[in-house]
Amino acid sequence: MKKIVAVANQKGGVGKTTTTINLAASLAVEEKNVLVIDLDPQANSTSGLGMSLSHSAPSAYQFLVGDRSAEESINPSSLKFLSLLPGSINMAGFESEAAKIKGAHQLLQKKLDDPAFDKFDFIFLDCPPSLGYITINALVSAHSVLIPVQCEFFALEGLSHLLKTLERIRKQWNPGLNVEGILPTMFDRRNKLSNQVLADLKKHFPEMIFKSVIPRNVTLGEAPSYGKPVLLYDALSRGAQSYLHLAREILAYG
Repeated sequence: MKKIVAVANQKGGVGKTTTTINLAASLAVEEKNVLVIDLDPQANSTSGLGMSLSHSAPSAYQFLVGDRSAEESINPSSLKFLSLLPGSINMAGFESEAAKIKGAHQLLQKKLDDPAFDKFDFIFLDCPPSLGYITINALVSAHSVLIPVQCEFFALEGLSHLLKTLERIRKQWNPGLNVEGILPTMFDRRNKLSNQVLADLKKHFPEMIFKSVIPRNVTLGEAPSYGKPVLLYDALSRGAQSYLHLAREILAYG
């Protein structure tokens, strides 16, 4: 049975796309069938997995509004077991269009019932840095939400706001939505603030926080410019190993 995971945080620059790409690739290395659906209008997951952005190619936007089928929209990546439903700048228009559509918050949920998705073990929804219709669609559709949190000053404030939003989603549309885990990102063990934020996360959310911690690592920043997950760019780097550890933690503990 497929597991749908939204990677979400309304704050930008916390590592959502980096986590989506590299966790998906790490699970694919473990021979799990994985799909990334790029819902962010910036389409960084798409370019980060080596696919060129084309206005004519089937995209998540066209799939969501019904212009293209799932079969037309899903593409293989350069990594075995990893597929991509690419993003598009056109997704930016979905926010205004959705306001006019009855039941717009459930569009993606209905689309993901397509049998074409049944072959996947994991489906990752890369969300934009906002809590608009796109992210709401992802949260209504998902079984769980993975929350990357940068180890910086405003981390806890943004996280509290997101958790309140998740509670509203549960009450209104998706009572089964769970928190897959809170993932500390861009951690620098030499930095006092990073250590303090990590300690605070463990103190306030002991049952939600992953044991895996993603370090601040230059290879994680370099790999997308080559259109590769970090595992295909430098498999022995600390960044690559941290996402492998996260994948194995998810497989072991859920």
